Amino acid sequence: MQIPVQIAFRGMDSSPALEARINEKTEKLEQYHDRITSCRVVVEAPHRHSRKGKLYVITIDVTVPGAELVVNTEKRHHRSHEDVYVALRDAFNAMTRQLEDHARETRGQVKTHESQPRGIVVRLFENHGFIETPDRGEIYFHRNSVVDDKFDDLEEGGQVRFSATQGEKGLQATTVHAAA
Repeated sequence: MQIPVQIAFRGMDSSPALEARINEKTEKLEQYHDRITSCRVVVEAPHRHSRKGKLYVITIDVTVPGAELVVNTEKRHHRSHEDVYVALRDAFNAMTRQLEDHARETRGQVKTHESQPRGIVVRLFENHGFIETPDRGEIYFHRNSVVDDKFDDLEEGGQVRFSATQGEKGLQATTVHAAA
């Protein structure tokens, strides 16, 4: 880490044992993203609520190239967060997931879904039809392939989106959506 971790306590005294645990967990974060430039951890002991007890709130703010990642346990209100070490564990687990996701995004390992190809219904029969693809090929589809049971709503010349697979007699649409 380029800058030492900053630790702040609010509504409570600082604790050497807690600071040591925070430093230990912060070092582990570098296993998930090796370019952390700064990390700030705030441990807060809010005032005592009549029904919820004293729930610790942990805020972790991590800066990496191109992003600032923040975790705050305030809205979780788990009874287990009456123990500051459990609240700390949960906050660092959430930050670990964010760092892993960010690292995957920067490496380009996030799945992108290609849009379904579009075509035009060129022939319709009682239980099947044919779609003309952009490359002027034709794909067979059965009425059961049409999503939401809307086969009867299709018209020749109408646009559709489709997914296809190789069948025994050529390409066959496995799903067909009326184009919106």
